[in-house]
Amino acid sequence: MKTNFSPERLADPEVAASQQEIRRCVHCGFCTATCPTYVLLGDERDSPRGRIELIRAMLESDAPPTRATVTHIDRCLSCLSCVSTCPSGVDYGRLIDHARAHVEDTYRRPWPERLLRAAIPAVMTRPGRLSAALALGRLAKPLERLLPGPLKAMRRLTPAATGRRAKAGVIPAAGESRGRVALLQGCVEPALAPQIREAAIRLITRAGFDVVLAEGEGCCGALSEHLGRAEEARGLARANVQAWSRSGELSAIVTTAAGCGTMIKAYGEKLGEAGAAVAGRARDVLEFIAEVGLPPVVKPQGLAVAYHAACSLQHGQQIKLQPPALLSQAGFDVRPVAEGHLCCGSAGVYNILQPELAGRLRDRKADNIARTGAAVLAAGNVGCMAQLAPAVGMPVVHPVELLDWATGGPRPPALTPDAPLRPRAAVVAHG
Repeated sequence: MKTNFSPERLADPEVAASQQEIRRCVHCGFCTATCPTYVLLGDERDSPRGRIELIRAMLESDAPPTRATVTHIDRCLSCLSCVSTCPSGVDYGRLIDHARAHVEDTYRRPWPERLLRAAIPAVMTRPGRLSAALALGRLAKPLERLLPGPLKAMRRLTPAATGRRAKAGVIPAAGESRGRVALLQGCVEPALAPQIREAAIRLITRAGFDVVLAEGEGCCGALSEHLGRAEEARGLARANVQAWSRSGELSAIVTTAAGCGTMIKAYGEKLGEAGAAVAGRARDVLEFIAEVGLPPVVKPQGLAVAYHAACSLQHGQQIKLQPPALLSQAGFDVRPVAEGHLCCGSAGVYNILQPELAGRLRDRKADNIARTGAAVLAAGNVGCMAQLAPAVGMPVVHPVELLDWATGGPRPPALTPDAPLRPRAAVVAHG
């Protein structure tokens, strides 16, 4: 793609880096077939190719973007399906992050949007505040029909119960230690699904590694990054790097939320050499177990499992084969989901900011999951789990819970004896 940036604009390293990515785009259109918003809306401006053109014009002018440009940038899920598809190697993730930061710095949104977008990181990146907000969400259930779209979306994502972060410390390996790994607790997952952390600790220690819960670590920064709050995201990333540096020698930094893993693997771009050292050791928990070996399977179940590939795992981190392979190795009957490359609509806080589009993607995904005939849905990202659970009519678990169960851990809480082990009938037709 041709560009016309002035020398003054190119003096900004961020602009110069974005120009190089923009010029890689050859307008081939491969990305349009895999972009969820283009598939739904059919608008060129809601495709990666179209958004790159909007970003080029916006960054070249260095002027506040129009409302139309902001609308189409906001509609991007950052699912990065286009990155997996692009034959030219365009780093679209970097472009959309830069675009959002530019919008945040130069465009004045209506006050309700500003309030909501400020409240999301203020609450969701702080586990104590998030737990309090989730408790209020449960109390607001009778009023759900009266709430505006974003608040209604948040209320629907509220779980029946919440957890909290565990105390910092070290959980020793079962048997002789093969090394030490830091396990990111993060911010949202401890409140929404603490059982994931507990299963991951059991599985990793059973594999022979000490698990470090580092003092001072917190949100990975992804939520702020997706909202265009780049400096806030860097501050959160910097705090994590410092926390892990105080934790001693680490074989790996393990994440159980795929979105967090994608962010941490980009710390080198955010923080330079110190961030790159962390990024090089970052591993999704399923990636890590595939590398070090699954502990012996002692409870093969043969349960039919639909595997939902989180976008941040399959596109952001390019981890595609390991999760279903591990589930099969553990004795589960793994069923692929049709249109598996398309996002479920969670996408960080997308389901709060764009509830209508997120709902359409969720229902489309739920229908494809139902068609697998599986009894359980496994998803490697807590956001996907929260998004899909109300729609699929079957237990939803993280793959690490199933792997822990198969190798000697307890039955996942979602698979209670009275839990339905049959999927809801397919209800949506897509032609």
